[in-house]
Amino acid sequence: MSSAHLTNLDTDPSLFPGLEVYAVAGNPISHSKSPLIHQRFAEQASQRMHYGRLQPDLDSFVQSAKAFFAAGGKGINVTVPFKLEAQNFADVLTPRAQLAGAVNTLWMTEGKIFGDNTDGAGLVRDLLAQGIALHSARILLIGVGGAARGVIGPLLEQAPKFLVIANRSSTKADELVRLFAGLAASKEVALESRSLVDLEDTEKTQYPFDVVINATAAGLIDESPISLKVVANIFVPSSFAYDMVYGKSTAFMQQALQRGARVSDGLGMLVEQAADAFLLWRGAQLATIINPRAVLAELRS
Repeated sequence: MSSAHLTNLDTDPSLFPGLEVYAVAGNPISHSKSPLIHQRFAEQASQRMHYGRLQPDLDSFVQSAKAFFAAGGKGINVTVPFKLEAQNFADVLTPRAQLAGAVNTLWMTEGKIFGDNTDGAGLVRDLLAQGIALHSARILLIGVGGAARGVIGPLLEQAPKFLVIANRSSTKADELVRLFAGLAASKEVALESRSLVDLEDTEKTQYPFDVVINATAAGLIDESPISLKVVANIFVPSSFAYDMVYGKSTAFMQQALQRGARVSDGLGMLVEQAADAFLLWRGAQLATIINPRAVLAELRS
């Protein structure tokens, strides 16, 4: 791919002399709020950088990423549907990227491409910023895709009482329980899998949950992953329901509200995971200078 292809989305590093260039890669990508978020962080921390968008064809992520880095690009945030390709593309994976099985942040150091996953850290920071206690909490995570897998490790690090992973069929959830069993044991967390039907069964799911996280994309098509029977069994007014989809009140959030629970969309997670990526790229010392909650407040307004 020629560097000319990169210029289409305002991302060719040669167009920005004196600035270090970063980008978010996804398909589609025009809706992404990441350029605005990183622009705000750069302003807060007085960083000379430009952040654009890359939209590789569905089969050409590696080609586009190679061209971007070869042209002098410094780092890429990776979103749907390229997080698995990004993991394979990286030369070196951080431990949390290895556990997550997906990469959302790439950068080059001394000729090597590094890959990390900041999604889980972003989710945890957003929950804590909203005053949600995770230590000793009963947490339910719905979904087993890359979004779910990316947050299990950081959730376990908070030492909840138990973490239940639920999916339509429990087979993939069983696999994730096996994968994270060691970390769960080290944090003394009861890690279990359930099918969505199990969540309807009051004998198999005897208690409501403190925190319920929807990591499926059902909200994008105005559907909920759970039935009304499940809703009645898992939510009480003290529950907190979190949907990773952002920018709308989803069917899942509406179900939780009807049971008196508090709700949140995933916009805070988007901002907080971006903050983590920004610090990986520009330096951890900027953590006290950037203000993710101020950026979030601006996006909400």
